[in-house]
Amino acid sequence: MYKKKPLLIIFEGIEGSGKSYQSRKLLKKLKKIKIPVILTREPGGTSSAEKIRDVILKDYFHTDSKEKFDKYTDTLLYLASRNEHIKNKLLPSLNKKKIVICDRFIDSTFAYQVYGKGVSKKLIQSVHKYILKGVKPDLTFILKIKISKALKRLKQRKKMNRYDKFSKNFYTRAQNAFIKIAKGNKKKYVILDNSNDTDEVEKIIFNNVIKLIK
Repeated sequence: MYKKKPLLIIFEGIEGSGKSYQSRKLLKKLKKIKIPVILTREPGGTSSAEKIRDVILKDYFHTDSKEKFDKYTDTLLYLASRNEHIKNKLLPSLNKKKIVICDRFIDSTFAYQVYGKGVSKKLIQSVHKYILKGVKPDLTFILKIKISKALKRLKQRKKMNRYDKFSKNFYTRAQNAFIKIAKGNKKKYVILDNSNDTDEVEKIIFNNVIKLIK
């Protein structure tokens, strides 16, 4: 029997790992059994946060331009978007005892900005003290994938943003970072290999969430 309680379920992984696909699948399954659930994403999730997302992900500079966003500009934009998202969507939804599925959250910031780009971890932790408002994931799914498979999936996308165009080495570092983070807190993380196009991962995700709900 479903005990009405708020839960924050996160999907993390590199581009092409299938996290967005799996988060939509979970949403559909929970709705089917009448669970109050919403799906959101980072960066974004609210109208204000989506505007910041556009600034982060679009290629505003020509490929031959010397001017690019500094890594700290990038990071602060992500954190600004997160602040809007937490204040206007995550907290209100959790206070209404909804199940919230979020496509990316704080681990992406550490994997990409800290491990991937070398941004100060202390800076991010410092800002999080002010903006997280006690919001913590109850369960995080890390979807790992063979890098070659991820790159193949990315090439098939009709629309690509600048985060879909990083090098193989960058995605390898980011994926290793996700796995390292997960292994540091096994109780609240599930690492799944999503390299094969089967429904097995979908079943494992659903079963893990149902355990939490019941």
